[in-house]
Amino acid sequence: MARLPRLIIPFQPHHVIQRGNNDQLIFQDSEDYLAFLGWLRSAAKTYKVAVHAYVLLPNHLHLLVSPSDEAGLGQMMQWIGRYYVPYFNQKYGRNGTLWQGRYKTSLIDADKYFMSCSRYIEFNPVRAGLAADAGSYPWSSYAHHAGLKSDKLITDHAQYWALGNTPFQREAAYISLAEQALTAAEIEVIDKAVLKGWPLGSDKFKTDLQNKVKRQVLPAKRGRPFKTPAKIAD
Repeated sequence: MARLPRLIIPFQPHHVIQRGNNDQLIFQDSEDYLAFLGWLRSAAKTYKVAVHAYVLLPNHLHLLVSPSDEAGLGQMMQWIGRYYVPYFNQKYGRNGTLWQGRYKTSLIDADKYFMSCSRYIEFNPVRAGLAADAGSYPWSSYAHHAGLKSDKLITDHAQYWALGNTPFQREAAYISLAEQALTAAEIEVIDKAVLKGWPLGSDKFKTDLQNKVKRQVLPAKRGRPFKTPAKIAD
C-alpha cells in the first residue's frame, strides 16, 4: 500500500524517524552524535521547531517535535542533512546518500499518545539491547525528563508540564510512568503509524483531522468500493 502524502499540522506533535541507507550506521562515535545534536539545535531554532523528545541510535533516529508552520519540519531535516551528511562522508571516506529515502512522520494526538510516544522513543536503546536502562543511554532526552541533566535542545510539551507543579514532581511522575513498560501492542501501533505515515490518535481525532484538512489522512480500504445493485424495472 502506498504511503499517504506527508501531513504536517503547525503546533501539533509529530513523530519523526530517519534511517540510514540500507540500515547502515549513521553514527560511529561520540563526535558524530555530538555533531548531529549541535546541528539539530541550530536547525530547530532557525526553523522554529520545538523538540520534545529524541533518541539517536547507531543506524537511525527518532524525534518528537512540534513545527510552528507547515514548512519548518521539512526545512529543518533538509538543513541538518546538508551539514551532517558531508561531515560524515568526509570523515569516513565515503560518498553518496546517507539516509534511507526521506524521513517518515506521524501526526500525534497529544492527549492520547504524546506520553506513550515519548516513552517509546526514549526506551528504544533498552529494547535494542544498547543499554540496561534508559537513564544510562547518553544520546536521548530521557535524562532531561527524569531530572538527571538539563538538555537545552528540549522544549517541554504541555503534556509533560501537566505531570506536576514543580520540576521535582514532573520528573518523579515521568520516572514512575516510564517504569510502566509499553506493551507489545502499544509499540506496534506507534511503529505502524510512523512507518506508514498515518496519524496516531483516537478515531475521533482522525475523523476530525480528515474533516479539517479536507484530504485523505487514513489508509484506503482494500478492494473495490461497494456498489449498490441497479434497480430492475418492473
